[in-house]
Amino acid sequence: MADGDRRGRRAFIGSFTAAGGPGVVTAAVDADSGALAVLSSVDGVPDPSYLALAPDGGTLYAVSETAEGAVAAYRVNGDKLEPLGTPVRVGGAGPTHLSLFAGHVLTADYGSGSVTAVPVRPDGTLANRPSGQLRHTGSGPHEQRQQGPHAHQIQPDPSGRWAVSVDLGTDSVRVCTLADGRPVLHREIALRPGSGPRHLAFHPDGSHAYVLNELTPTVTVCRWDADSGSLKPLTEVPVLPGPPDGDAAYPSGIVTSPDGRFVWTATRGEDVLSVLAVEGDGLRLVGTVPCEGHWPRALTEAGGHLYVANERSGDVTWFTVDPATGVPRRSGSIKVTAASCVIFD
Repeated sequence: MADGDRRGRRAFIGSFTAAGGPGVVTAAVDADSGALAVLSSVDGVPDPSYLALAPDGGTLYAVSETAEGAVAAYRVNGDKLEPLGTPVRVGGAGPTHLSLFAGHVLTADYGSGSVTAVPVRPDGTLANRPSGQLRHTGSGPHEQRQQGPHAHQIQPDPSGRWAVSVDLGTDSVRVCTLADGRPVLHREIALRPGSGPRHLAFHPDGSHAYVLNELTPTVTVCRWDADSGSLKPLTEVPVLPGPPDGDAAYPSGIVTSPDGRFVWTATRGEDVLSVLAVEGDGLRLVGTVPCEGHWPRALTEAGGHLYVANERSGDVTWFTVDPATGVPRRSGSIKVTAASCVIFD
């Protein structure tokens, strides 16, 4: 456990430095109210838009969402982050997401449509180069957004046996393993053409996965089988109560409640959070509330609160969740220019 963890929980906030963001921000978390207070920031890596924390809380990893594409490591030292070596090029363009899996950092490279593996050394530092890459293939019917593959997210499944990547450009989810440090395709699951899947969240019991679609404001409910590493689409549910205003609705983030009763999503353009109730193999839209900012890029749940990184209004807003209804109520916010994600230790 990092030295600062004894003084309370920490949040880490990514941002787009090209839009004036401060880099990676460290914030204190009030245990009762969930309120955030900025402690420090570090800006040595361009556009650290998504973050992941090592299981022991001692090392933070960040993608550099640039044309060159890189991943960086930081030591968590109390209230500050200290760079660990130089960023490692991933050999893929525009990485938008990363996760830790089987002793590696995996990145989802949106621009090049690939998943890259970078080994993690025992001290938490990164190897000098990637150990392998899986390049996606395919396209979709959307002429502007689906001319080729666009890997948008990569994460382990709840069993830790599989790495699951979501590809907006090919309307599919890929289940992978690692072989000698190389990502290897186990199975590809096709979703509805033109849906544009962006992010996926698993149910806490590992029985279902919910795929949030960016090109149509819906969630695809899937059954997940960890034994076989298979995903079965069941139904598709809207995240908005009606047609979007001027077709400007771009879902971004999705999370499940720890008790498995609710799913929450964020939608840019409409700038709302949606509450969906889990009902067996389906979801029911309960309603929407304003995200209290502009362009909610990412959504996180922690300690009975929802945290929204509002990219274009430059703030992180938190909401207290009603445990009975799942409906969030705004509690506060802090300014973080071009905020892109929030994670917690």
